[in-house]
Amino acid sequence: MSVVLVRHTRLAIAKSVCYGQTDCDVADSFPDDVLHVLPRIEPFDVLVTSPLTRCQKLAEEIATVFNVVPLIDERVQEMNFGAWEGKAWSEVPIPELDLWAGNFLHARPHGGESVAMFRARVLEALQEFNGSKKRHTVVTHAGVIRVAMAPDQDQESFNHSVDYGGVVELDFQKVQAND
Repeated sequence: MSVVLVRHTRLAIAKSVCYGQTDCDVADSFPDDVLHVLPRIEPFDVLVTSPLTRCQKLAEEIATVFNVVPLIDERVQEMNFGAWEGKAWSEVPIPELDLWAGNFLHARPHGGESVAMFRARVLEALQEFNGSKKRHTVVTHAGVIRVAMAPDQDQESFNHSVDYGGVVELDFQKVQAND
């Protein structure tokens, strides 16, 4: 069938902060943000959400409209940035950023997940959802959506812009080519 990915709405945290798996809350604009997301959600069979609050809140709103119970799946949460979590990007030591950029897929100078580890986790979930033959709507994060949309496994392919509240239907021929 298909998998539709929905990015959470705006956050109550500065854009300059590395928040990855930090469980930050949604912005005060959440009620208005939801009104922009809901009309773009088409009927589905299964609603899945990241366990993080920013996704669960949006999933609860979608679940109410479609009269379903969201399933929590840790595999669709954002990348774990380890020691960088909650820090301003400007506070991350430049040598660590250089190490990460020098080996984008496998370096873990922060002690969290490597991009390769993150990618494997996300693709496992997406392949499972697609293989179920049910239409899935997944409330998730920009990083997860970037993994799904990346035509290659290099740093450039992770530069896709994903708006808060963005809705993306996956093309599984591209996702499978990435595997």
